[in-house]
Amino acid sequence: MAVPPSYGDLGKSAKDIFNKGYGFGVVKLDVKTKSASGVEFKTSGSSNTDTNKVVGSLETKYKRSEYGLTFTEKWTTDNTLGTEITIEDQIAKGLKLTFDTTFSPNSGKKSGKVKTAYKREYVNLGCDVDFDFAGPTIHGTAVLGYDGWLAGYQMTVDSAKSKLTQNNFAVGYRTGDFQLHTNINDGSEFGGSIYQKVNDKLETAVNLAWAAGSNSTRFGVAAKYQLDPSASISAKVNNASLIGVGYTQTLRPGVKLTLSALVDGKSINTGGHKLGLGLELEA
Repeated sequence: MAVPPSYGDLGKSAKDIFNKGYGFGVVKLDVKTKSASGVEFKTSGSSNTDTNKVVGSLETKYKRSEYGLTFTEKWTTDNTLGTEITIEDQIAKGLKLTFDTTFSPNSGKKSGKVKTAYKREYVNLGCDVDFDFAGPTIHGTAVLGYDGWLAGYQMTVDSAKSKLTQNNFAVGYRTGDFQLHTNINDGSEFGGSIYQKVNDKLETAVNLAWAAGSNSTRFGVAAKYQLDPSASISAKVNNASLIGVGYTQTLRPGVKLTLSALVDGKSINTGGHKLGLGLELEA
């Protein structure tokens, strides 16, 4: 058994089929470059076609692999500055420490977070602490894996109120071409997903969700088909009759174009459908 995924990555294969390759109602541009000295730059900008709001960010990342250090700085058009320092596999094998801070010059608001992650065969643990003047908030996760089976737990404790604000459980099973994931959030929300790689070109996924006190069950079906090594098409539909389609084409090495559309099947003639355009550049 390899190292199990983190709690947030449980059921990730199914989530990717539903989320990647789409960008409804957004025109987005991502540019990634790397300098000769090893500094990575990532610039991202997007415009919401409904609100016409434009947001952007600039991120720089520098790695010192011999020391297990990664320095990341990020600035957004909301005028928020973020700094992250990560140390991995230095204090102990499989241990990752991250110090994350953000600062908003306009409001003077500051925040800090310390993240720890420890992963070895059969186990993946995490503990994050959000610092606040009223009292820190503690997030803890644990995932155990054995012979394809996975079991996870996630909790959040608000120390200021001495209250458990999040209490989630998850169980899953995975093989090379099949993954099953179920979860219970706070004892009131139930969900599950199934992922299957039918062949080298076709991947499918199904998800379901139900909340206590509600008589309705939400579900969706999605698929991704690889047309050729440089192009793929994605499609999904849910019980609300929302139909999404996406097309991804690698125009040339380092240039990827994504086109997507969301159609409301219940009101095709009334409009309100959404289109999306994404362009990724990497050099």
